[in-house]
Amino acid sequence: MHTPGESPWVVLKFGGTSVSSASKWRIIADVVTSRVEEGLRPVVVQSALSGVSDQLEGLLHEAVAGTHQATLRSIHEQHQALAADLDVPLDGLLDELLSELGQLAAGIALVREFSPRLQARVLAVGELMASLLGAAYLRTLGLDVQWVDARTVLQSETRRELAPRTRILSAECGAEPDAALCARFAAMPGVILTQGFIASDAGGDTVLLGRGGSDTSAAYIACRLTARRLEVWTDVPGMFTADPRLVPSARLLRSLDYGEAQEIATTGGAVLHARCIPAVRGHRIPIHIRSTNHPGCEGTVISALPDEGRPAVKAISVKRNAVLISMETLGMWQQVGFLADAFACFARHGMSIDLVATSETNVTVSLDSDANTLDAAALDELLHDLAALCKARVIAPCAAVSLVGRQIRAILYQLGPALEVFQEQQVHLVTQAASDLNITFVVEEDSAGRLVKRLHGIVVREHALNPAFGPTWEQLSGSSAAAAARHPHARQWWEIKQRELLELMKDRDAAYVYDLETIDRSIERLQAMRSIDRIFYAMKANGNRRVLERMRLREVAFECVSRAEVEHVLALFPGIDPADILFTPNFAPKSEYAFAFDAGVRVTLDNLHPLKQWPELFRGRDVLIRVDPGSGHGHHEKVYTAGQQSKFGIPISEMGELRRLAQCGKARIVGLHAHSGSGIWALEHWSATGGLLGQLVDHFPDVTALNLGGGLGVPERIDQAELDIPAIDRSLAPLKDANPSWELWLEPGRFLVAQGGVLLARVTQIKDKGDVRYIGVSTGMNSLVRPALYGSYHRIVNLTRLDHEATDVVSVVGPICETGDRLGVDHMLPPTKEDDVILIADTGAYGYTMSSHYNMRAPAEEVVL
Repeated sequence: MHTPGESPWVVLKFGGTSVSSASKWRIIADVVTSRVEEGLRPVVVQSALSGVSDQLEGLLHEAVAGTHQATLRSIHEQHQALAADLDVPLDGLLDELLSELGQLAAGIALVREFSPRLQARVLAVGELMASLLGAAYLRTLGLDVQWVDARTVLQSETRRELAPRTRILSAECGAEPDAALCARFAAMPGVILTQGFIASDAGGDTVLLGRGGSDTSAAYIACRLTARRLEVWTDVPGMFTADPRLVPSARLLRSLDYGEAQEIATTGGAVLHARCIPAVRGHRIPIHIRSTNHPGCEGTVISALPDEGRPAVKAISVKRNAVLISMETLGMWQQVGFLADAFACFARHGMSIDLVATSETNVTVSLDSDANTLDAAALDELLHDLAALCKARVIAPCAAVSLVGRQIRAILYQLGPALEVFQEQQVHLVTQAASDLNITFVVEEDSAGRLVKRLHGIVVREHALNPAFGPTWEQLSGSSAAAAARHPHARQWWEIKQRELLELMKDRDAAYVYDLETIDRSIERLQAMRSIDRIFYAMKANGNRRVLERMRLREVAFECVSRAEVEHVLALFPGIDPADILFTPNFAPKSEYAFAFDAGVRVTLDNLHPLKQWPELFRGRDVLIRVDPGSGHGHHEKVYTAGQQSKFGIPISEMGELRRLAQCGKARIVGLHAHSGSGIWALEHWSATGGLLGQLVDHFPDVTALNLGGGLGVPERIDQAELDIPAIDRSLAPLKDANPSWELWLEPGRFLVAQGGVLLARVTQIKDKGDVRYIGVSTGMNSLVRPALYGSYHRIVNLTRLDHEATDVVSVVGPICETGDRLGVDHMLPPTKEDDVILIADTGAYGYTMSSHYNMRAPAEEVVL
């Protein structure tokens, strides 16, 4: 047997996205050929084609109902299409496996059930078919390829303590060096190609290694061969300091210790399955994470690194879909064996505990949805069992946000500014790993993404010179022009009108520019909703006269939050029906309510104080009520407009008193309203709001309208999809159909105007400080305060050099005397010069309307195209 450093074997694992197209297979062929030319013996471990495992899972359930034929055809056609793209003649190559799959499905349809054994056999077909195709293609290129069934290579260990289902569907194999396997493979010429995910048991039956099992298969094989290294090829070029989808400025992690990589993988990093690391760690076999999308990128190397001698945070990770179980009882204090009894309940239900926090009267644990079955029935059974010991309750949905690195305890004092981001969050649980490799906070799932962004900006960016940090995701994924080429649907109006925008900037230093055609398209998307009867534009988002005139032309009503806004609309549109104006003040003086009633506009109350203190003002009046649904949502806690920490709305617990006050004061409650925040992407949010308000209608028989609020999410990045408005409409249809007498309203602001506006500013100066490059522009937080106030992200481009390659990582800053005067941090721009025009996108909402003359600098003027 060789040591890893001397071994001729290199194991190359390729995931589903890497083996599903001809272009990726050409890259795989180049990688394999390169390793052969290095004098190494490659062992290729490949996954099923992308999406096939999910289709096979669906096939099992469809076969029970006898509706599986379409999925069988789809699987067959997907493999046929790839074979055609690869120019590989099938000639019966897959016939035996396809026939077996059809027979298995027919058997399931006959008995109307399937066992774990049958499930394993069905799912194994995906890897087997894909690997036969892969081997055939590599042979057409002249490579000598030996196809090996992984079930003859890996045998599962028999662990009687595991449930039979677990032994079949999430099996474990030995990772000790195997001289017989080395000799077997050494006797085979050329390249060995086998499958991930599958193995056999002692009886020769098929077992699976669980989801993510292909990584684990490759690790087992690398260990048994004492391979020189394990290369895991995926669709991203390594591990990053955060999820690049959340944080485009996330840095590639060039090198990690096994322990650090294990923590990142187990706390939410999706690049590498956590189960594969302990096996190779025991044999000191390095893991190289590489990307078929970026084959030239250095990637991440995981190995036994020497102790760096200094503490550091390497990554901010997030694990979603966590469920907490809170167990409370005074009886646990100083009681011997309480934890043993409680944990035994979890064991009896086959649930594995992730995190634990204890106090004298409470124990709270987290359950990972990836490792446990956490449907409502399973949780109810668990709570019933725990009831004999304590008062147990479920807290969900949650997310675990972790700071991962070395010697975390030694730098806790440095994390003070970072921990301030939790000030307005409900933190359910905090744990610090015994390994000193992470500290984890379990929070509401909705807030996890924002916390990751802010923590990354505070903790990781402050250590930008760490040699373990490589280029940013934006640098690796290329320029804005390249990204636009990958996403042609994302071509923006300001790209089309580049020349017009540059022309109007010839005699200006800064300007907000609005495109009315883009605003029209946003209006049309909402007006196409069949479930919505009326749209009120939240004019605080943008009060420009031309924008308001466009809203009026398109028959959009207005939501106003001040007397001045109401007066502005009345003056601008003298003949407007007062019912087209909705006045929703917050802590406004009595005089504003009196003015609104005199003007005849609709009035919304969000506090009991006016009814208690000024009952005569509301006598005989129709009012709407803003209800606090109990929790806020959105892109930042400062835009949460519900929950105890928000000043808006009347709590549901005060509905009884509200009804009494309205009856005593002779006020009629004709509408209910709830608005939770801004930047909401959960498609079911508005139907849930409608359902909540609908439950309150019985208390207020005069209600004819439910105002579902706004907060509709707006894409921030070029590869982010638009909010699925038709899906929201479909989710509202049952509520509308069941209650045809109710009108359903929306009151969007940012959704209608954000994408229709840009902020243009001229470059004034450029500065380099260490590895940070600052691009100074002619206006800053005096024109656009959202980045400083909310930490909001806006796409930034050099409009003058729109077609140039973006190669520089820069921070775009303004001239205001504040450290927070940053319009964007770690953006990719082409080499930029003085007088270039910088464009900050999606600033049509809460831009000029929130501007100021701070530092006595005038904000950017407004221009309408």
